[in-house]
Amino acid sequence: MPKSLPVIDLSAGLCCPPVAAGVVSDTDALDVALRLKALADPVRIRLLSIVLSAGAEGLRNVDLARRVGLTDATISHHLGQLSRAGLVVARRQGTSTYYTPDRDALGALASVIDPRCC
Repeated sequence: MPKSLPVIDLSAGLCCPPVAAGVVSDTDALDVALRLKALADPVRIRLLSIVLSAGAEGLRNVDLARRVGLTDATISHHLGQLSRAGLVVARRQGTSTYYTPDRDALGALASVIDPRCC
């Protein structure tokens, strides 16, 4: 009988002690791992770097697709993974979706990995 995994709301902020603070609980480890898993793709790292370098208004998925050289559908998939992990924020405006980084979530993830980071 397969073991079911706990459901984790990745849209909630990351709230766990740094991994250097002691042994991480199973739940906290899974919480961090799922966010890191969303980043563990070269296209997503590139997308995140482009979104981070954009202005406060963000970038549309079609503009991101053009910059990365992939189809809109492929970019939407990758941005969806980053969005579900809480690392980028999607905002609908008319028929377009704009993406901006969630700097608080990214900072929290960096602080969990290295508390001296930020």
